[in-house]
Amino acid sequence: MLKAGIVGMGRWGRVLVESVQRRNDAGLRFVAGCTGTPDKARDWAGEQGIRLLEGYDAVLADPEVEAVVLATPHSQHAAQVIAAAKLGKHVFVEKPFAMAKADAEAMVAAARAAGTVLALGHNRRFLPATAEMKRLLAEGALGTVLHAEGHISGPAAAGWKDGMWRADRSESPLGGMGAMGIHMIDMLIHLMGPFAEVAVQSHRRVLPHVDDTTAMLGRFASGATCGFATLSLAPQTWRVALYGTKGSLEMRGQQQLVFVPVPGEGAGEAWTRDYPKLDIEAAELSAFAAAAAGGPAYPLPLAEAVHGIAVFEAMIGAAASGSSYAVA
Repeated sequence: MLKAGIVGMGRWGRVLVESVQRRNDAGLRFVAGCTGTPDKARDWAGEQGIRLLEGYDAVLADPEVEAVVLATPHSQHAAQVIAAAKLGKHVFVEKPFAMAKADAEAMVAAARAAGTVLALGHNRRFLPATAEMKRLLAEGALGTVLHAEGHISGPAAAGWKDGMWRADRSESPLGGMGAMGIHMIDMLIHLMGPFAEVAVQSHRRVLPHVDDTTAMLGRFASGATCGFATLSLAPQTWRVALYGTKGSLEMRGQQQLVFVPVPGEGAGEAWTRDYPKLDIEAAELSAFAAAAAGGPAYPLPLAEAVHGIAVFEAMIGAAASGSSYAVA
């Protein structure tokens, strides 16, 4: 059982802890942690059996803590990951991985030098529907994929107030990209491979602090094109669709796939399939614990984690300049 420290006990830190804390099969148990507002977390930490420590350095110095789980502001990730690696601690870090490609590369280099596991929390990779999309792509069921579409939105930004880190444009330079959109970028990389270039429109139409509307037109290294949007003040939406020469495949929500074939000889029939709900937070933390124990590698290659941040960084530049940016 991997003994972990939780760093950040806001809403998402608590979701991560509660997904595994009372499961004997999770392979991970939280034993200690810290947060920026300890008085607000003291009772909850006690209920979870977590020793509340006085900061990140104290968590890293705790001899019982073998790994840390970071549910902290994006801009803190690089320094926190590197500090943990230097002490031989495994790290699970929430998305976005970092705010710049150079920082992401430094994090990976630190973990590799230390021989520790570094895992990034893109939980939608663990959906059964995602695995089915990957399988069908590998089998050539769509033919040559010409275009991909991704959309992830939600209304959470309505609650972002002055003084909250998510309401800070330096932490949320493209509105919903940090909180939501980066998940879809990772999904598109997972399904379609690396991006080559992006053009972005990102605007603050209603919100007082950060952009509420972000849209991207992109091109993959394969030559396929991409349309993507993330709205931080709209109904909850998750949709990813692939359009190929043999048919289209669309994930509607996180538990349904719809296939539509191109008419013709041997095309087969259209179908809709529903998949069971899965605790994807427990799944990703269990995969992290298994990798730390010497089992299967965590199923998000670090090269793809770095590339996701290269795309994010290129999107920021493209939005600011009003031109297309190559993804380095």
